[in-house]
Amino acid sequence: MVKMATCARDGELPSWTPGKYEGELLVSEAESGAKLGPALFDLSGKRAVVLGGTTGIGRALSVGLAAAGADVVATGRRMEPLEETARVIEALGRRTVRQAADVGDRASLIALRDRVARELGTVDILVNCAGRIRRVPTLEIEESEWSSIVDTNLTGTLRGCQVFAPQMLERGAGRIINIASLNSFVSFHEVASYAASKAGVAALTRSLAVEWSRRGVLVNAIAPGVFRTALNQQLLDSTPRGQELLMRTPQGRFGRVEELVGAAVFLASEAASYVTGVVLPVDGGFLASGVNQ
Repeated sequence: MVKMATCARDGELPSWTPGKYEGELLVSEAESGAKLGPALFDLSGKRAVVLGGTTGIGRALSVGLAAAGADVVATGRRMEPLEETARVIEALGRRTVRQAADVGDRASLIALRDRVARELGTVDILVNCAGRIRRVPTLEIEESEWSSIVDTNLTGTLRGCQVFAPQMLERGAGRIINIASLNSFVSFHEVASYAASKAGVAALTRSLAVEWSRRGVLVNAIAPGVFRTALNQQLLDSTPRGQELLMRTPQGRFGRVEELVGAAVFLASEAASYVTGVVLPVDGGFLASGVNQ
């Protein structure tokens, strides 16, 4: 049987009555009994790995996924921030594994995957958050520096997907969340290597979604706007570039890294079960901006 929504007057909740299709929204009995509300976003019982997940945006996502119920392995190259992030995850009552990994080193990713599988179980959610940027005029950038940035941001994302996706594809279920950028869409001055790599991340996200979605693995990306971190605080607060970035942001402020958590939890959850190949901006309106004054 199918139920049909009837329109409600202002201030009233809609009612549901049995009926035939008449151009109105239809909800099957099976659908009406599915998860609704906060349960859609519950990640309890899921296992997540966040590559580049111990500082800045990555740390915020690691802690946010844990707060949503997932066991989270936040990893990076340095043990000190890794240990600190692991303690926060455990304080939320979640399980984790302490193991360093480098997206530039495929063997370290394989070792991480295998240890997580042994100690926690196979990975349900992968977040590719490792990245680096350097501002330099394009005519002056060394080819080795260009290659290093592309290798970390784009090829490192590919490595993470290649290492962790096979188990997801074998099970027929998984979520991959890549971290793109405003530079996936628009260009910033003198960061051509970063922009090229992040445009590649957006294209890779769409390509993997086309390739893997029918096998149950959904691949999406988040494109953060301008978020204040310890590394960019001076640039944002004390330079003309920071002033321009603020002017271009319709909300009139820079983001807090915790404001990216909702998008990540959404894309990792059942709420996004029909979302794939999307690059989701979380940018305070930056990409919508034209003239702001």
